[in-house]
Amino acid sequence: MPGSRLTQQDRRRIAAGLADGLSYADIAKRLDRPTSTVTREVMRNGGPVEYRADRAHHATGLRARRGRRSGACTPATATAVAAYGRDEEAVRDYDERLTRLLVDMGLPRMAAGVLACLYTTDSGNITAADLVQRLRVSPASISKAVGYLEGQEMIRRERDASQRRDRYVIDEDVWYRAMLISAQLAAVLAETACDGAGVLGADTPAGARLKGMGEVLEHVGHDLLRSVEHWRHAFSTQQQPRDLAP
Repeated sequence: MPGSRLTQQDRRRIAAGLADGLSYADIAKRLDRPTSTVTREVMRNGGPVEYRADRAHHATGLRARRGRRSGACTPATATAVAAYGRDEEAVRDYDERLTRLLVDMGLPRMAAGVLACLYTTDSGNITAADLVQRLRVSPASISKAVGYLEGQEMIRRERDASQRRDRYVIDEDVWYRAMLISAQLAAVLAETACDGAGVLGADTPAGARLKGMGEVLEHVGHDLLRSVEHWRHAFSTQQQPRDLAP
């Protein structure tokens, strides 16, 4: 029934739905539950790739027993949510939506989850232990994900000398560099297409097709480059008064 706790059988049906490639909404309909219930259940227990019904059921029982012993009713990350008067459920749903979008853009699932955590953390930095707790995955999974993001220069590692541990930080220029690379790639593709038109003959159907492709990509690349430079300058100008404030 909606509102009651998930049973072990419910969790097995969730796992079966994930294996069949169903969306959270479709799985929720099968269970007659809110979509947010299924989303939270999956994300608390390893995400859609690592979710296992029996393991999730066992982990939920352990969390409930720990909560009764300690008096805690929410995870540590909920403290920051409550501090700003945010809706914890809405924040969780947004985390999942942002993660899915990053996956659709080509990021590995776990790397997308880490990046989403960093973007929705007010401090803009987080430790590996925090990520393990928030994403409910193993330290090895986090290590692999942050290694990928570091290799792509999307985050950087800073040493917290006071606590003797590393913190992962968002690189503020990451999207500027990504768009710059896209503009450069468009320029290379445009040049290659024009070369192809010359080889095949600009007056032939194939040559005309490549010529049109090159012209479009050339204009798009130039427009993208101008837009990126414009907004980078505008953003840095907006930040200056804040940085200079006492």
